[in-house]
Amino acid sequence: MNKKVAIIMGSTSDLPVMQDAIDVLKELEIEIQVDVVSAHRTPEKMFEFGKTAHENGIAVIIAGAGGAAHLPGMVASLSPLPVIGVPVKSSNSIDGWDSVLSILQMPGGVPVATVALNGAKNAGILAAQILGATQEDIRERIINYKEGLKEKVNKAAAQMRENV
Repeated sequence: MNKKVAIIMGSTSDLPVMQDAIDVLKELEIEIQVDVVSAHRTPEKMFEFGKTAHENGIAVIIAGAGGAAHLPGMVASLSPLPVIGVPVKSSNSIDGWDSVLSILQMPGGVPVATVALNGAKNAGILAAQILGATQEDIRERIINYKEGLKEKVNKAAAQMRENV
């Protein structure tokens, strides 16, 4: 049975960044669930989500947050599932560094895989790779996706050489 990837964010203002994860997972034909789950404004919802995601067909959680960025770590503290944190450079962040450090500097026992600032596309690919470790159909789609990346680079390099 294929499992879903949950993509959660602290605010709808994070959606433009998190859209990259949504898009790449759709391209890889992986079922997703998307929601706003604020660690600070809807803590009860966050607790419920974190404690029950594994019972609701979720296999991997991608959590994006800006500013203080507590969402990925708090969800990771509640869930047995792998959590990938996406630091989001938001209007109230300190050039994004507060978000990066809030997600990156987790205490021992509460891991959060962390991608680059605004790196939701890589979070989506990493989530797919986690699923692909045990689901051959997804693994094949990832192999094809990466082959497409290689072809795109080779084509761009050839065009560059022709124009120099």
